[in-house]
Amino acid sequence: MLDAKMPEAWRVLRIQSELVDGIERLIALNGAVTVFGGARFTEDSAEYQQAVRLGELLAAEGVPVITGGGPGLMEACNRGAYPQKGKSIGLNIELPFEQLPNPYQDISLNFRYFFVRKFMFVKHAVGFVGMPGGYGTLDELFEALTLVQTQKVRRFPIVLVGKSYWSGLRDWLVDTVLERHCIDATDLDLFRTVDTVDEAAELILHYIRERE
Repeated sequence: MLDAKMPEAWRVLRIQSELVDGIERLIALNGAVTVFGGARFTEDSAEYQQAVRLGELLAAEGVPVITGGGPGLMEACNRGAYPQKGKSIGLNIELPFEQLPNPYQDISLNFRYFFVRKFMFVKHAVGFVGMPGGYGTLDELFEALTLVQTQKVRRFPIVLVGKSYWSGLRDWLVDTVLERHCIDATDLDLFRTVDTVDEAAELILHYIRERE
């Protein structure tokens, strides 16, 4: 019986190790913007170019930018931030496909466990930006919304870029989720949807300036 429990004990130690390493590596950050987005967008896509600009706009103001560290829009945002004065940070996750660390990271951390990585996404966040993406992006978006809704974290801007991409989700939240009283009308105010990364950056930077 004791032998059977040993792998679980080692797992706890690995989790603890990831937490300690992540906290120590990022301890100097004074507020960062976490950007989510799909791994499957290519360099020639409009979304990729927008994500590069978003990274530039934020990091040029000295704001650290955190992404999931992988390819696609994560790479693009890190790429835009990398030459600027704000740190470009990637929180990478071990996956059987898609997830290889991109080369545009001042700080690169590797995680085995999603929930430890999610904790690090939120710990230093003063804003979240959601670019178009898939299940991972949606998971991270609703994680952030839930934490703000339940007041587990201080409220910060959550901005979704691309009204044409996100409008169907908002319509479903209004027409179905709100209609069935699964959320309150005020919960819809926890995020903003904008057309451009310039608008997203301005909303985030305005909040950071007001916060100082």
